[in-house]
Amino acid sequence: MTTEPLAGPLTIGVEAYISEEYARAERDKLWAKVWQQVGRVEEISKVGDFLTYEILDDSVIVVRTAPDTIRAYYNVCSHRGRRLVDTPPGAHDARGRGRQFVCGFHGWRYSIDGECTHVPEREDWPCGLTAESTGLKKVRVDTWGGWIWINMDPGCEPLRDYLEPAASLLDPFHLENMRYRWRRWLVFDCNWKTALEAFMETYHVPYTHPEFMPFGGFLGWAKAQGKHSNIGYDAPKGMDENKAKLRIGTGSDPRVSTADLQNFTWENANTNTTWTLVEAAQRLVDELPEGTPADQVLRHWLTAAREHDAERGVVWPTVDPEIVGKSGTAWQVFPNFQIGHALNNMLCYSARPYGYDPDKCVFEAAVYELFPEGEEPETEWIFTPEDDPDWRTVLPQDFANMAAVQKGMKARGFSGPKPNPYRERSIASLHHNLARYMGTGAPRDLA
Repeated sequence: MTTEPLAGPLTIGVEAYISEEYARAERDKLWAKVWQQVGRVEEISKVGDFLTYEILDDSVIVVRTAPDTIRAYYNVCSHRGRRLVDTPPGAHDARGRGRQFVCGFHGWRYSIDGECTHVPEREDWPCGLTAESTGLKKVRVDTWGGWIWINMDPGCEPLRDYLEPAASLLDPFHLENMRYRWRRWLVFDCNWKTALEAFMETYHVPYTHPEFMPFGGFLGWAKAQGKHSNIGYDAPKGMDENKAKLRIGTGSDPRVSTADLQNFTWENANTNTTWTLVEAAQRLVDELPEGTPADQVLRHWLTAAREHDAERGVVWPTVDPEIVGKSGTAWQVFPNFQIGHALNNMLCYSARPYGYDPDKCVFEAAVYELFPEGEEPETEWIFTPEDDPDWRTVLPQDFANMAAVQKGMKARGFSGPKPNPYRERSIASLHHNLARYMGTGAPRDLA
């Protein structure tokens, strides 16, 4: 009998997915209490650089106020409540650089340190306009993994404590050294949980992505990890690395199936690999004899790619194989961020509400990579509809499930999700932790 948390058969109610009342309650019970990832540190690299982040009714300005200091404030003028920084129509967020924020309504001004520096006709207020009443209200902000995180709860626990055990298991990968290869966003016709859950397990791979099956088995595990969860692939004993993103094909000849898998992934998804890894895989047949055991193919492939990257100034972290295995393929950081990490690249997803409509969400996908210093591509958030060919062919297969699941949740004949206790435990974990904040919706034993 297993002792791992949430390992038994469970079922989940549909309220969290389809209820507008639940969606409205999330504003104060969930989003005002959790740490949220809002951008990368390098996106505001110079003093005065800022970006905005929106979650339901709240907008936050994140600004670099000194070479080693980042601060965050509510994006609202203390005078009449107008937003200080407007998001351009159709844009992902607002960005810029300056030494002050000026309200477009009555011209009140604020320094990047949050101080109100100018009130037109201030003499009309004989009293009451104190630094405390006029200054921008601060939001907790911290960094980890190269990301900026905010929390609207002044009494929240420190970010590092909140992120454990994910932080300790991911620290050896030095995710802060990676940079965007591409990033895209869109609005989906489904709840933010429905969108995230499409990527929180490997159970779906043989059925949603059958074209991957000639390259080997893609079933894997999921584990509850406190507030968070992680997933990974099943692998034979002694092949801990193959529980992670950078894994070989397991056909009759792993040299061939690995090359085929890498070529297919590069062309049809442009995720979870790099051109260095693709090229190293393409050389396997020439560099290894037929019959080379799978574990030796895996280690030769990764070593060759690592050495080639080092020659061009890209240094992979050295991570113990046991840690690689324990960390798996991806972490679901509660409530709405997934880090699909590897030694030299990662694929990350996030989703958040689109207003209070439980049937819509903002969804983001980004691929990161290690680049030679100074050769990082310039990227921005590109709005990309789900039928856009730039998504290639694999991700649209996942997208196709989302709206269909959201509609199915409302059917009278549906009694609620019943996640696979081994492969989809991450979904039960998400709702277990949601219930701690929301006070409802905890997974129940499947009778």
